Amino acid sequence: MKTLTFRWARPIAVLTALAVVSSCGLPHVGPNKRQIYKGSVQREGDAFVIEVNDRVTRATAVVPALGFSDAFKNAARLGSDIIRPGDVLGITVYENVDDPLLGVEGSPATALDEVQVDGSGFIFIPYAGRIKAAGNTPDAIRRIITAKLGEQTPDPQVEVRRAAGDGSTVSIVGAVGGQGVYPIERPTRTLATMLANAGGVTIEPEIAQVTVVRGAMRDKIWFEDLYEHPELDIALRGGDQILVEEDSRSFTALGATGGQAQVDFESQSLSALEGIAQVGGLNAATADPTGVFIFRNEPAEISGQVLGRTDLVGPQRMVYVLDLTKPNGMFMARDFVIRDGDTLYVTEAPFTQWNRVISSITGTASSASSISTLTE
Repeated sequence: MKTLTFRWARPIAVLTALAVVSSCGLPHVGPNKRQIYKGSVQREGDAFVIEVNDRVTRATAVVPALGFSDAFKNAARLGSDIIRPGDVLGITVYENVDDPLLGVEGSPATALDEVQVDGSGFIFIPYAGRIKAAGNTPDAIRRIITAKLGEQTPDPQVEVRRAAGDGSTVSIVGAVGGQGVYPIERPTRTLATMLANAGGVTIEPEIAQVTVVRGAMRDKIWFEDLYEHPELDIALRGGDQILVEEDSRSFTALGATGGQAQVDFESQSLSALEGIAQVGGLNAATADPTGVFIFRNEPAEISGQVLGRTDLVGPQRMVYVLDLTKPNGMFMARDFVIRDGDTLYVTEAPFTQWNRVISSITGTASSASSISTLTE
């Protein structure tokens, strides 16, 4: 009786293991190549599965276009001598008399510090009255004040200096050395010089973006482009808001890669090869280099070019396939551009699943054999 039990124990264990495997399946990181292709439009699904080639890489090589509108680029630099509402002036009046009109006896110079230009563009000077300052230069204001005071004191000498004021300032926030409100002065009348005055950017220049808000206008550029394209170094205006921030684009890496995570972009453009490298490459023990997939909702105009169709409406589900084992596979991965929101997925090699099956069977059979031994 014991011999009969031992003889049938292992076959029963193997059959039990096969039943478990066939009914419950085995754990894996995601769909395999066969399952992905099954979801194509040509079969049972609603996604277009496309093998990447030179034509596909050209059609899909879309990088976010950032830049300033003509309204920003054509604005002339502010003249450093033009006074505007909100500016602050320093005025000194010299009178060659013993009893000055503005000052005290024995003091020929009278300083009027921090005379602010009001919202209507005027300033008030004792004995000269309200004077139109906005739109004039300091020299023009000097002549006006001199003429007004000259009617009441002999040969007055007037000095007018322009200081910073809240009408000629910009605010800078974000990833800069020093956030705050900065005056537009002679050395800082353009975007690049103002950013330098604020301590420069504190994030990687490759992924830094600069946004300028002026009234109802709002435009954004790459920080690096500011120095590569001089026309982007725009003239500033009082009230401009400047925001420096890190590129917010990312992609998701899943499957048999060195790491599964949501990954931020590290450059303005990112290829599939660089994306794989950012997550530690392919998992050498499990990855199938013939099954590298990029999942994306593609705009109709781009998917139409890829598929050679003109009847598509709205975003299309596209699955791009890279085979790194082909002679030009690495070149295709280098040229294919990853975009914001993409999912990079690497399938497992067939032998990986097979190993799981074998391990599951042998493990189950071993357990069954142990149980059989205990019951003898």
